[in-house]
Amino acid sequence: MLDLVDKKDYEDGHVIFEEGTSEDRIYVVLSGSVEISKKANNKKHIIEMLEEGDVFGGASFLGVTEMQTTATASGKTEVGIVKQASLDNEFSMLSSQLRTILRAKFKSCNKVIGRASDFTSRKHPRGQKALALSYEDHNGFREAYTGDISQGGLFIKTKSPLETGEEFLLKLKLPGISDPLKIECNVVWTRKRWKNTKQPPGMGVKFGKLDSDDYTVLTQYLKTILGQAH
Repeated sequence: MLDLVDKKDYEDGHVIFEEGTSEDRIYVVLSGSVEISKKANNKKHIIEMLEEGDVFGGASFLGVTEMQTTATASGKTEVGIVKQASLDNEFSMLSSQLRTILRAKFKSCNKVIGRASDFTSRKHPRGQKALALSYEDHNGFREAYTGDISQGGLFIKTKSPLETGEEFLLKLKLPGISDPLKIECNVVWTRKRWKNTKQPPGMGVKFGKLDSDDYTVLTQYLKTILGQAH
């Protein structure tokens, strides 16, 4: 690991950096957890929880002018701050092509965060429902359940979420419907390893392609559970 300029302790709830600020330093979680969140419609939405070994920060170093998220200590947390000189030396030894790729990848991650923010702003009302489903990963289909559902997407409770940005096929089972709805989805945020919260692991997904008949069935079902049926 690169040299650390300092080891710093943070108490629970301390903000390490805020969304909208410039941040040159790159941090490494040494112990505890760091909550990564973003504001949408004046509400805080948690995107990820980072734990020991995870790296964050460094937006301006990789060509992004402002931080897209806020980093907050969750529980007593110790982080290491990577020396700027070490970063400059290591980065300068990379080929220009690799530096370009890393910067492009970082900007792409920030776009994904922006899409996650759009999703969590909840343009559609959502209902808390446990519906059986299966989703396709690299090993086939996994069985799981929904945590909530709306016209635009849903939350899947699972200990094996896909990576943010991945596209996959979802088979959703609705009460009274014999065949599951088949929906192409995109992962907009994940929650993997949570030690300091009661919220379940899983992934927030956005609906993509959906057959017109399945769309009608889903719309009618949502009207029913949300009390909007005419």
